[in-house]
Amino acid sequence: MAQPDYNGPDSSSGAGERVTVAVYAPDPILHVGVVHQLRQRPEIELVDAADGPRVSLVAVDSVDDETAALLYRLRHDSSTRTGLVVGTFESGDALQRVIECGVTAVLRRSEADQDRLLRLVLAIANGEGVLPGDLLAKLLDHVGSLQRSALDPHAVSLSTLTSREADMLRLVSEGLDTAEIARKTSYSERTVKNVLHEIITRLHLRNRTHAVGYALRNGLI
Repeated sequence: MAQPDYNGPDSSSGAGERVTVAVYAPDPILHVGVVHQLRQRPEIELVDAADGPRVSLVAVDSVDDETAALLYRLRHDSSTRTGLVVGTFESGDALQRVIECGVTAVLRRSEADQDRLLRLVLAIANGEGVLPGDLLAKLLDHVGSLQRSALDPHAVSLSTLTSREADMLRLVSEGLDTAEIARKTSYSERTVKNVLHEIITRLHLRNRTHAVGYALRNGLI
């Protein structure tokens, strides 16, 4: 994960107290782009994470395990609020995961021009939440689905599995082991084990074989 960019102090703008921002991005080109947009605004001061930024802005294509780990660490830093610029969410589960990691505002990467980035940062600094309407609807649908499943454990549907979980369970049903699934999906073996363990635990099953049989009977894969 790329380190935050440090722009250093700049008293020439005369704009009063500026919002300090640290930018994180795994893609160097994306990192440079976001920094370039914010650096031009007198309301913003780009700083290093060690300087206690008021806002931490994470820019990614999608939310993977590394991004989630970073968001989780930032959540436990009481001196900063976190925003996310993201390309896509693969599922409602990924969106819920981001919210649970303490993200207070989200902006799509395709919409991240200079003005929208500035509005996002200022909203985060003011303690406001920002979430596009369609993403809010997606989150509410996902949460509602989880609640219905909890109330009626027999009302199992495909929505009880994320796309990643369903894909991995299908590969298990085809006889692939952990290493083969990891190669097929481009995830680490540890991630594969964690995902399958989560399925087994959440659905109160005994093992992978039981999980495959259960998923097939209930039309999950």
